Amino acid sequence: MSQTYRAVIKQAGVWWIGWIEELPGVSCQERTREELLQTLKITLAEALELSRREAREAAGDGFEEIPIAV
Repeated sequence: MSQTYRAVIKQAGVWWIGWIEELPGVSCQERTREELLQTLKITLAEALELSRREAREAAGDGFEEIPIAV
């Protein structure tokens, strides 16, 4: 299942900086806009996977996964 997130980006001097609106702490800085978008995508995927892993570990055995749409 593919989801869409919103990146807020801007150029600051020679750097491009960006944040993912929906996930606090997911931010990146790169020299080009294209590099920034690629790094944000990678960082977002890693943050989501880490969050999933932590949730499953916290739940322990016998948990149930339920899709929730907002």
